[in-house]
This record gives sequence, structure tokens and C-alpha cells, in this order.
Amino acid sequence: MTRSGWIDILPLMLLAATPVAVMLAISVRRSYVVSTAITFGGLVLAFAMLPVVATQDNRQATPLLLLDDYALFYLGLLFAAALVLVILSYRYLKEHPGNIEEYWILLLLATLGSAVLTASVHFASFFLGLEILSISLYALIGYNRSSAIGVEAAIKYLVLAAASTAFLLFGMALVYGEIGSMEFAQIASLRGALDSDQRIFFLSGLGLMAVGIGYKLAVVPFHMWAPDVYQGAPVPVTAFIATVSKGGVFALLLRFFTQIDFRADDALFWVFSVIAIASMLAGNLLALLQNNVKRILAYSSIAHFGYLLVAFLAGGDLRVTAVTLYLIVYFVASTGAFGVITVLSGPERDADRIEDYRGLFWRRPWLAAVFAGMLLSLAGIPLTGGFMGKFYLVAAGAQSSLWALIIILVTASLISLFYYIRIIAAMYMRPAAEGEATPLPAFVPRSESFVLLAASVLALWLGIYPAALVHIIPSAIR
Repeated sequence: MTRSGWIDILPLMLLAATPVAVMLAISVRRSYVVSTAITFGGLVLAFAMLPVVATQDNRQATPLLLLDDYALFYLGLLFAAALVLVILSYRYLKEHPGNIEEYWILLLLATLGSAVLTASVHFASFFLGLEILSISLYALIGYNRSSAIGVEAAIKYLVLAAASTAFLLFGMALVYGEIGSMEFAQIASLRGALDSDQRIFFLSGLGLMAVGIGYKLAVVPFHMWAPDVYQGAPVPVTAFIATVSKGGVFALLLRFFTQIDFRADDALFWVFSVIAIASMLAGNLLALLQNNVKRILAYSSIAHFGYLLVAFLAGGDLRVTAVTLYLIVYFVASTGAFGVITVLSGPERDADRIEDYRGLFWRRPWLAAVFAGMLLSLAGIPLTGGFMGKFYLVAAGAQSSLWALIIILVTASLISLFYYIRIIAAMYMRPAAEGEATPLPAFVPRSESFVLLAASVLALWLGIYPAALVHIIPSAIR
């Protein structure tokens, strides 16, 4: 490999070296502060190397990975989200007993898996990144071994993730059997030469791959694991699954299926359309029945990735811009929402019941304001980033005349208002009687306060003046 080739993959190499450094530090002497500093420093260095890679001419160091502008932009998004989650995890983990330094190793490996997915242009790196991500998540979900519900959630995720991997591998085998290549570009260029019989097997392989990816994104009908895992996992891990994990998978989905032009096959187009419709409706309708905030956000996440599929199904110039803008908005709102839950959670249990938020405005008004702002952004209320994100999704769909999907998106968004406002209403109710109210932390660390403030400012900025980011996205991910 040439010198420029090593520079191309330096962000991934730094990210891979950081968990090794944490492991070595643990073997010498256990120190939660040192392990956290190494983790944070490694992510910062990996993030700082992205502009250096952007200056290189040829950024395909190996046939497996391509660090183009698209990959670099999404890597920056994933690294930034991971850095925020390190900040949110620090106090949360510190209050839990046991050896907690290994958590950082798993978090870094899971981030590496998502990063590899983002840069993948080959089935081998696709599968490798997905397994690095999945295996790390098994342990992260059940990290609190004293929590029965957490261990149960980890087992459920393990079983369903293994099943999804089987679908994915079988689909890859069918595609490789007909095309004779595992490179995305070769698959796209050779598919036109397939005869009718080969085309059936090829489309069947793509369908099975869509099933495997659908499990990772938790879209309907592959969503069964999401509510239980969101509820059982520690809050920072739930936030990681909702943002970094799904963001990396969706970045790969967009690259692969756009490159092979799935819209040319009506069957695949209708498969994704049905998944989008089912996710938007089922995600929001099932959320109405929940009393657990983490389960509500799980079903909400299902609906949000249904919204994203509307733009994914669209053609035209707005498709990638709409998807990227909405993912950024979703990352900000989800991180802020889970950040508030993290702040309010204690060592005994997470603050995941709606009753835990009753009267929050009267005791911690700024936390209630931040949480309300994040929920309103997820709902798509004007003057929040969520509104502008949905506006661009609708615009992308309208550009391709996907009117039925647009109508369902708007209807589903209206349904979502009910369960978001239900949480907000609880926060602004009169507090419970003395002794019945949920205990609140004595103070919020400055680092967590800064994260919540930054999320609030970003959500408002993207809702009031998104033009700056909208103009950057097309050139950043060309």
C-alpha cells in the first residue's frame, strides 16, 4: 500500500487502535478517568484526520473501502455523535458498580463497525463492518448484568441479529452467484447483462439483503427487537443504537442501492415502498399504546426510518440531500432526548416511565424545556430542525411524484403528535405530592449541560436557518 493509501484509512486505523490502547491501559492499572480520556482522545484524533484525507486525490486505498466525500461526511457525523455519547455516558457509568472501563472498548468497536459500513464498497467489508457492530452491541445491550431486562434484551438482539445475518449472507451469495463479483461498482455495471433467469436470482438476492438490512434498521416488519432492546439497554447504549448504529447502516443502504439503481426494478421499488408505509403507520400507532418513554422512542425511531425511506425511494437531485439533512436533524433530536433521560437516570434504574417526568418543569425548568424541544423536533413542529427535515423529505418525494407516500408521511407525523405531547403534558403538570415525586439529581455536570444546550441550539438553528447546511451537503457528499 502506498503512503497516500495509509493516509486514506488513517481515521479508521486510529479508531481501531484506540480500543487496543484502552485495553493496554486497563491491563496496567484500572482508571476510569484514563480510559475515558483515551477514548475521547482517539475519537477526536480520528475526527481531526478527516480533513486530511479529504485533500488526497485517490481515496480508495483497498478494493474494500472508499473514503470519498460521501464516506467522510458520514464518518464525521458518526464520530461527532460518538463523542457526544462518551460525554453522556461518563457520569451514568460512574454511578454503576463493577468494572466499567471495558464499556469504552465495546463502544469504540461498535463505532468502528458503523464507520466501516459507511466506507464499504465491497460485500466483504460490508459483512465485516456489520459483524463488528453487531457483536459489540450484544455486549453493550446487556452490559449491566444485574438487570434482568437488560440481559433479556441482549439475548433477543443476539437471536434476531443472527437470523438477519443469515438472510444477508444468503442474499450476497445469490448476487455473487449471478454477477461473479462482490464489488458494488461491478455489480452495478454487470447487472444489465443478466438474462431473465439470472435476473430472478439476482433480485431475490437483493431482496434477502434488504431483509438483513431491515433488521438492523428496525423497520417494519423487522422491528420486533427494537422496543425491548431500547427499554432493556442502558440509556447511552439506546442512544447509540438509535443514532450511530442505524446511521452507519442507512449510509450503506443509500450507497449500495443507489449505485445499483434499484428504482429500475419495480419489484424492489414496491418492496421498499411497502416497508416505508408499514414503518410510518405501525411505528406511530404502536407508540400510542406505550407508557415507557424508551419504548415510545423506539417506535418513534421505526417511524422516522420509514420517513427516510420516502426520500430514499425518490429520484432526482434532492434525494441524498434530503436523507442527509434528516439524518442530521434526527441525530440532534435523538441525542438531546436521550441526553435528558440519561441526566435524570440514577444507579437504581433509568428514568423511563412517563410518570418520572411529571412536574419536571416545576423542578428543573431548563431540562423540561430541552426535552420538550427535542420531542417537538422529532414531531416536525415549525421552527425546529425536524420540520425542515420533513419539508425536504416531502420535497424529494414530490420531485418524483410519490404522492401516496407523502400523504402517509404527513398523516403519520400528525399521529406522532399525540404521544410526544403526552410526555410534554406530563412535564408541565403539577408535581406529585411530596415523597411521591421521582428523585432528581442534585446537579447536572457541566459537560452534560453543554451537550443539551448545544443540541437545543442546533435544533433551533436547523429549523430557522437550514440554508447553510443545505448548501454544504451537495458539495460535501458529491
